[in-house]
Amino acid sequence: MARAAVLIALATAALLQGCDRQAVVTRVEPPRHSLPDDTVLRPQAGAPAAPPSGEASVAPAEPAPPTAAVPAAPPVAGGPLPSVRDPGDAQGAQLLAQRPLLVPVVGVPPARLADNYEQSRGARKHEAIDILAPHGTPVVAVDDGRVTKLFTSKPGGLTIYQYDPNGQLAYYYAHLQRYAPGLREGQEVKRGEVIGYVGVTGNSDPNAPHLHFGVFRLGNPPQWWKGEAVNPYPALSRAQGVEQVATR
Repeated sequence: MARAAVLIALATAALLQGCDRQAVVTRVEPPRHSLPDDTVLRPQAGAPAAPPSGEASVAPAEPAPPTAAVPAAPPVAGGPLPSVRDPGDAQGAQLLAQRPLLVPVVGVPPARLADNYEQSRGARKHEAIDILAPHGTPVVAVDDGRVTKLFTSKPGGLTIYQYDPNGQLAYYYAHLQRYAPGLREGQEVKRGEVIGYVGVTGNSDPNAPHLHFGVFRLGNPPQWWKGEAVNPYPALSRAQGVEQVATR
């Protein structure tokens, strides 16, 4: 059994090496520049204002009713976080540890999460974690907050940027199959609300559907394409899983 588990882990890691080979977030340091991840594939006329790099965003919305999650009890707060070799930005890690989070993929318990934050992705560090799940599995908001940007990029595919309620942290969901019906920029979402579905869009292995989930501490003023990367694993390892969702 131990040998089989090792083989499965090695195979999974090999599949995910193709994930998002360009950086998801950049550092808030002068000179400031746009994320390599922000490469528009399908610019639309009349889209919202672009970041300073001159790139435009894609924010598709569907007219169908919104999708909501089954109400979940608040995650358990407090307690020590697991020790990791690279927690990312220290201030951001402290802020994230104070948030009552949910695991953002339905049916995935915290025990199934893996810390691949510092794994190599080509010439750079991953700076996110990958949550494996079947294609089309619902993705829920990890925290309360606001959908700041719906974006399509070459590395990340269909993505969502969400701010926490205090505008200090941004949550990044990538490789989505599609957005939840009616999702739009500026929308306030509740923890556990369905916002998208697991896919393989962007630079993602089609044989390993997963959610690429990143967190970064925002600068002042907050800008959705800039921030200091934070390792999500310690905080999510003590988050509450979402077993099922329902539509309304």
